[in-house]
Amino acid sequence: MKFMLLIHQGDAATPRSPEDWARLSEDEQKAVFAAYQQINETPGVTSGLQLSEPERATTVRVHDGKTLATDGPFAETKEALNGYLIFEADDLDAAIALAAKVPAAGMGGAVEVRPVIER
Repeated sequence: MKFMLLIHQGDAATPRSPEDWARLSEDEQKAVFAAYQQINETPGVTSGLQLSEPERATTVRVHDGKTLATDGPFAETKEALNGYLIFEADDLDAAIALAAKVPAAGMGGAVEVRPVIER
């Protein structure tokens, strides 16, 4: 079964901006890089991409046949989506165990685990 792990940065100091990243010690930076490297080398993981900050998002809606584009993310939230990965695992427990290794999950953010529907 495939799961999408949606990484919500929250107030985590992981590399959301160069300023946030600079607040981490060199050892903390190395630990974050090592954790993501280990996650990306996990069998069944297809790494995704990091997203730019929420302030750069554009939200698109269609109302009465007209396209409306507004600046900013869909929801006002501290836990904006920062990145994602796909994990093919035997069960939800394995996906939860991997999500717990994502640095943002332990640094003030969260990881949403959602099954992927394959047709």
